[in-house]
Amino acid sequence: MATTTLHATCCAAPGNGDGDPQGVLLTGPSGSGKSDLALRLIDAGFRLVADDLVDLAAEGGAVIASGLPREGALIEVRGLGVIRLAAAAARARVVLVVALAAAGAQERLPAPSHATLVGLAVPLVTIDPSGSSAVARIRLALSVLGGGAVSVAGALGDAPSSPAGRGGP
Repeated sequence: MATTTLHATCCAAPGNGDGDPQGVLLTGPSGSGKSDLALRLIDAGFRLVADDLVDLAAEGGAVIASGLPREGALIEVRGLGVIRLAAAAARARVVLVVALAAAGAQERLPAPSHATLVGLAVPLVTIDPSGSSAVARIRLALSVLGGGAVSVAGALGDAPSSPAGRGGP
């Protein structure tokens, strides 16, 4: 089983309780806004898996994220300090990688992209963490990946162009 530890933050999306929840892995350099965006995701109903250091493992064809055992559900909140959260997720199946970048560094209509984590490809999008729509964009990306919405063009792929396809007229 392939494993690695990344400097990243992972949050678990609200789910139905069946199996491992869907995880969103936030990546970027130190100070890029990972913890701040995670705090906003938590405020929107997500649960923290790990902040700052995330353990990743390949299990059954999926990337599984978990926190380091000694860390627990700790998040660094600038201006407040390090806070232990009561509600957290022990692990999550990473279905989306979000690379954090300033608005000017984002393409308007990016080509589909993937991150390779522990030998497995995971869809990758780039989001400005300071944008007021950052949480909504992550929720929309999860909806596309889960089949609740269709990407016609862009980072999450192009829908089939035939009328019979999901993206048809």
